[in-house]
Order: sequence, then C-alpha cells, then structure tokens
Amino acid sequence: MESRNVAKGAVRLEAENIGGIERTEVTFDPGVTILTGRNATNRTSFLQAIMAGLGSDQVSLKGDADGGSVSLQIGDTEYTRDLTRQAGGISFGGDPYLEDSRLADLFGFLLESNEARRTVALEEDLRDIIMDPVDADAIQAEIRKLKSQREEIKRQIEERESLKGKLPELEEKRVDLGDQIEEKEAELEEKRQELEERSTDAEEARAEQTELEEKMQSLQQTRSQLETTEFRLESQEESLDSLRTEREDLESRYEDLQEDGTDDLDAISSEISRLRDQKQRLESELSKLQNVIQFNEEMLDGTSQDIAAALRGEDTSESVTDQLLDDQDATVCWTCGTEVDQEAIEDTLARLRELRQSKYTDQSDIEDELDDLKERRSAVESAQQRREKVKRQLADVRAEIEERESKLSDLEDQREELTADIDRLEDEIATLEEQDRSEVLDVHREVNELDLDIERLEDERDRVASEIADIEEQIEEIEPLEEQREGLTEQLTELRTRIDRIEEEAVEAFNDHMDTVLDILDYENLDRIWVERAETDAREGRRKVTKTEFRLHVVRSTADGVTYEDDFAHLSESEREVTGLVFALAGYLAHDVYNEVPFILLDSLEAIDSGRIAALVEYMGEYADYLVVALLEEDAEALDEDYQRVTDI
Repeated sequence: MESRNVAKGAVRLEAENIGGIERTEVTFDPGVTILTGRNATNRTSFLQAIMAGLGSDQVSLKGDADGGSVSLQIGDTEYTRDLTRQAGGISFGGDPYLEDSRLADLFGFLLESNEARRTVALEEDLRDIIMDPVDADAIQAEIRKLKSQREEIKRQIEERESLKGKLPELEEKRVDLGDQIEEKEAELEEKRQELEERSTDAEEARAEQTELEEKMQSLQQTRSQLETTEFRLESQEESLDSLRTEREDLESRYEDLQEDGTDDLDAISSEISRLRDQKQRLESELSKLQNVIQFNEEMLDGTSQDIAAALRGEDTSESVTDQLLDDQDATVCWTCGTEVDQEAIEDTLARLRELRQSKYTDQSDIEDELDDLKERRSAVESAQQRREKVKRQLADVRAEIEERESKLSDLEDQREELTADIDRLEDEIATLEEQDRSEVLDVHREVNELDLDIERLEDERDRVASEIADIEEQIEEIEPLEEQREGLTEQLTELRTRIDRIEEEAVEAFNDHMDTVLDILDYENLDRIWVERAETDAREGRRKVTKTEFRLHVVRSTADGVTYEDDFAHLSESEREVTGLVFALAGYLAHDVYNEVPFILLDSLEAIDSGRIAALVEYMGEYADYLVVALLEEDAEALDEDYQRVTDI
C-alpha cells in the first residue's frame, strides 16, 4: 500500500453528498478529535468522508445524489476524491492519499462494519484477517525462484569439484609429454649430427629428397588432423549420450506433468472476477442497509414535535400541553406521516438487522470462496509454469541433439576423407622410397619425422596445459559460488520465517495490548483475553498439510479468586467490542499501518460505557497522529476536556 509522507498539520475537510452529508467544511488539528451530537447528526458520514479522502472505497453517496466529492487537506498538501453513481455501484476518481486502502480499511477505519471488528464479533478465523496484507503467493514464488538458483549453483559447484579428480592425471600426462619431447629432441640432435657428417653431397641429396619430405610432411599433418578429428568425434559422442539421457528424463517429466492435469485457468479467473463483483454489490447493499437501520434507530430515539407535526401536516402552533398529551407509544412514520406503533417499527428493524447479518455471512462465504479460488489459481499457474519450463528445456535439448548429430555426421565424413588421404600419401611415399634409398635421404626423412613428432607432442602438451589452466580457473570459482549459495540459503530462511514472524509479532502485540487495556478498563471477573497461535493438520486434496490458526481464549475468576477458562460467546457486548477494537489496533501496529496512514477512525461505541470509552480513547490516541471518534453527547462528557470537539457537521 503506497502513501505519501506529509508533514503533520491541521486537517481541513470539505465534503459534498457523502453518506447523509449534503455539504460540510470542518477543520481539526492533530491529536484526538471528538465528533459529538445526537443521533442522525452525520457523524458516521463525516468519518466516511475522511475515509474517502484517504482512499477507501467503503463509502456511500447521499441517497438523492448522483455524485459527490471530498477535498482533504493535511498540512499544505491537498488530496481529492470524486464519486459517481453508476449501474451496479459507485465509481471513484481523484487523487487520494492512498493508492491502495486495504490495510487502512482493515486496521485503521474502525467503523461498525469494519472487517476486523466483525471477525471478532462473529468468532471467525482471526489469522485470515491478520495475514490478509501478506502476499503469501509472492513469497512462495520468490522461494521457488531462489531454490532454483541455489540448485543451479550447487550443480556448478559439483561440476567444478568433479574436475579436481582430473588434475593429477593431466599433470602426469603433461610431465610425460615433456619427457617424450626431451627424448625426441635428443634423438633429433643425434640425427642432425649424423646428417652433417654425411653432408658432402648434402645439397644434391637435399634437392633429390625434396618431394619425399613434402609428402612426409603432408602425411604427418594429415595424421595430426585425423587425431584432432577423432578427438572431436569422441567428445561429440559423449555429449550426445549425455544429451539423450537428459532428453529421456525431460520427456518423462513432461509426460508426468501432462498426466497431472490442471483446472481451466480462464474459468477460475472468470469465477474470481464474478465473485469480486458479487462482493462489491454486497458491500454496496450493506452500506445502504446500514444507513437505513441507523436512520430508523435514530428516529426511534425520538422524533421532535415539530418534525412529527410536519409529517402529519398539522399546525405546529398546538399548545405544549396538547403536545404532551399525544400518544407516547406511537411514532410518526417518516415516509407517509401516519402514526405507527413503535413495536411494529422495532419488528421491522429486527428483520432488517437479521437481513444485515445474513448479508455479512454471505460476504464472509464469498471471501472464503475467493481465497480458495486464489489458491487454486496459484496452483494452476505454478503447474503451467513448470510444464512450460520443462517444455522449453526439452526443445533446447532436442535442438542441441540435432545440431550435434549434424556435426557428428560431418566429422565422420571428414575422418573418412583424412583416412583416404593418409592411405594415398603412404602409397606415394613408399613409391618414392623405392626409387631412392640413399642413406642421406633416409636421415633427412628421419629428421623430418622427428621434427613433426616434436611439433605434435608440443601441441598436445600445450593443449593439456590449457586444460589444466581452465580447470584451475574453474576450481577457483568454487569459493565465490559457495558464498552465493550461502547467501541464497540465508534469503530462503528469511522468506520461510517471514510469515511465521509476522504471525508471532501480531499475536504478541494483541496479547500485550489486551493485557494493558483490560488493566485500564478493569472489567469485573475478566482476568485475561489472549490469542494462542497453534498449528493443526489439514488435508488439501490428497496432501496432508500443516496450517496455523489463532485461537481466542477468555480467562475469568470467581469471587473467591479461582480462575477458569470461559467461552468467548459468554463475553458481554461491551467486552466483545473492546476485544474487536484491540484486535484491530494490534493489526495497525503489527503491519506498521501508522507509516502508511496516520489516522484511526472510531465509531459505534455505544455498547461500551462512557468511562471505559474515555480510557480506551486515551490509550489508542498514543498510536496515531489523528484519532477521530464519533460519540453521543453523554459519552463525550466523560472524555478529557482538552480534546477537540466537532459539533457542527
């Protein structure tokens, strides 16, 4: 989630057609800001306007408006948001504070519909919420990439280690070649001295044996070419054997991967898109339903006499005494103006609340199904990547085999040609030797043969020396390769423990904060609420895997000091609300949300008594530059008088 660093300063908010707000302009400073007033005074809508300016999409438009806007100025920097009603939902534009508000929606914007608070209230899996911002798929992909790199480096190290065994044999061969060269040079020297002793008619003899020397030199060169060709043939055959073995292995692996089969990736992606649209529609319906419920609750708290008279179409000049004699058990319907029994409206509200709870459950089911589909998509993509990789490797190996087979065929043709040339030259030399058997020519021939032998031996010694140097150079690369492998191992260890570390930090943060908050709030016989991080075995298809879950524990004590573990369902509504808020605060700290957005927004605290609200606000105010709280007037009276108050929205 990207955000921008801005200097901490006064906040100026302008909003139009957000929630129940037609238009408002409010300024407040860093610290704790209290939104006070009776019900139906747009406090929740004001918090939604802040959320919109910060980048959240969990915002509703005024019921009779097709568009709305927010300008949020923090210090000297202004952020904007435009809302437009469209078929099926609301589209958003502008330049908000956050490009992605998911973290803030989970752990910073703590309204009644906040997902973290609802997860606690509904006793759902806390781990899914805490780990939601962690891209586990990306971490696993990075782990696979690093493992592949490490395996390649391991292969290179093993290849270089195997070369060490060749060095003694090559060194011995180089020494042996040196000895052979010395022997040949000594023999050559003897022949040259013998040639000098017979050099009386050397010039004439040399002229006579020129053709023979040329033939012998050609023969030696052709033999040398044949040795080189045979060596290259042998190397090509060895490489071909290795490549054919590798091809068989890759073909087997590819067949295995093909037999595994995979789901249709397009179908999975289409289903994910469909579920996301369905979830967005549900969120929009929940927002509208929440506004209807909130409005009806506020109207039930008491419709003023002037509003009631206006709804009936009556004269508002009725005496106060007559107004007091009106039926106190009836409420004016705010749609048709007739008097309706309050109990009937409360029944309707109960059904609306049941509908809201049903839609919350549907939303949770969709989120679970989305998580499953994302896991399936990741598995399908991984399988496809493995198949494509093996397919590319197989194509490369087949191409290289074809290329080497072609080279092998060319070398075999070359060997046949060289063999034929050698046979021809040997016949020609034999003919020339039969024509001239002079002793001087024989010595010349021997000298030439020795020269060629020495040249061949020196070439072979140079080749061996070059191979030794190449091997020694590769052996020197072992140490830096091992350092690279160790570095990759450290990175893998860090990645493998990152998720565990985040889970441990989140659990520790929650438990620390909950201990502190419970000490501050001093609930009777409630000693501790804490989260246990536990591992359980589960099945994924045919595989058995280990998964982590967060278990919430409640510890109480009796009047005589005996402690016992209680069920979370037995917590009071106030205790549940506090637990949900502290859980969200733990996420705010565990994921460093304060580095991304310096706001915490609080609403729907009616279940908590005013004294405890005051203590909770003071505690949470330490963790954000801006804490904005919506409260009823009677609850706000218990808070510090130094806190900023906003009463006119």
